[in-house]
Amino acid sequence: MRLLAIALLLVAAPAFAQNLPPANGLPLSQIVAGVETSQPVRVFTEIEWDDDGYWDVEFINADNRRRSVRIDPFSGEPRSRRNR
Repeated sequence: MRLLAIALLLVAAPAFAQNLPPANGLPLSQIVAGVETSQPVRVFTEIEWDDDGYWDVEFINADNRRRSVRIDPFSGEPRSRRNR
């Protein structure tokens, strides 16, 4: 029975694992503030950490257009879509 429980935990472990932003990166509040400073943000619609190593920030701008930007977690600067 104990062996079965251990086997189930090992199989389920990847489901519980999450790719989190780096602990030594900028706080999310600073990332959001930087986007607000550099873009005409009306409202944020989605902010998520991408497994490829950047923040994916989606928003509606002052002209009511949907925009998205990828943000480097260390510098807070936009990343080119080619730098994947």
